[in-house]
Formats: sequence, C-alpha cells, structure tokens
Amino acid sequence: MENEVKLAAGAMVALGVATAALVVMPYIEVRDIKPLPGLKPYGSAQLRGRAVYIANGCVYCHSQQPRDRNFGPDLARGWGRASVPADYVYDKPHLLGSMRTGPDLFNIGVRQPSKDWHLGHLYQPRAYVPGSIMPSYPYLFSIKDAAEEGEQVLTLPPGYGPIGKVAVPTPEALDLVKYLQGLDHTYPVLPPEPKP
Repeated sequence: MENEVKLAAGAMVALGVATAALVVMPYIEVRDIKPLPGLKPYGSAQLRGRAVYIANGCVYCHSQQPRDRNFGPDLARGWGRASVPADYVYDKPHLLGSMRTGPDLFNIGVRQPSKDWHLGHLYQPRAYVPGSIMPSYPYLFSIKDAAEEGEQVLTLPPGYGPIGKVAVPTPEALDLVKYLQGLDHTYPVLPPEPKP
C-alpha cells in the first residue's frame, strides 16, 4: 500500500509541474498582451470571410505563423517576419495552423493584393499555380449565362472558365477574399528607436 501512495503522490506532483509549465506560466506571459499600433480589428466582411476560411478547412493546409529565420526559411520564402503573440490579439479562435501543405498566409494580403487573383485562385488554383494540390472551390461561385447588373464576373486565364457562361463570386467568396486581403502584418513589432 505504501508504494501505491508514493506512486500516486509522484503522479500528482508530475501533473502539477507539467500544468504549471505548460498552462499557467504561458498564460501569465501572454494574458496582458496589447495589440500592436499597426494591427487593426477585423471588419464585418472580414469576420464573415474568416468564418468561410474556417468552414472550408483552410487552416488544415495553411499556417499563419512564420517562423524565426533560425528555425526555417520563412523570411526567404517571402512569408514575412516571424510572428509575435500581439499579432493574434483579435483572433478568436486562433488560426495558427500546424500543417504547411500550402504556403503560410500570415501576409498573403501583401504578397497578393489582387482581388481578381484571389477569386480566380479559389475557383481554379492550377490556373495560377501550376501543379498546385489545393482543391478548387467552385461552389463559392454561381455559373450563369450572363452576369446581372452590379455583379462581378470572374476573369480566368483561357481554358479555365466555364464554356459559354460566366462565373460570378458569391457573397461568401467575396468575404473570404476580403479576409485574405486583410492578412497584412507588415507593421513594425518594436517601437521606433529614440532619437538622441
């Protein structure tokens, strides 16, 4: 019976140490993080687009956390500076991602600011990135004989559009593109150097 008590006590101590190291200490470090001056809250269209991003599982293939140059070539790939906790103040839930089947999207709004590119890439990724394994999302578009007044017609490279018809993005597709265009973390992380 004495060995069981020692085993149970040792397990409780190990669990307490692990909880302190993995939960309590990180929480204390980041609980009072304030947004950086260049970080803007999401607009309503961006929040709806973020919901479309989550619903379509984009987070399973794309991360939003470039690593420090000592841990990988993310900066050399053009994905931007390493992320810091203050970059995610407005993200609930956080969409950091863990897989990199596709490129990191932390700064996709800067790398690809074109609305037309994003819409076309969602409709048919291989039209813009040959050999891409990203699935296409044709259900985010309506195929029509002709666009109605005020609708944006999707412009695709020859051979990728619907034959004799036009593709028109749905409101969900437009909101998703607004969210992607808003992923811009090029603001400075550190305050400016004081002048002497």
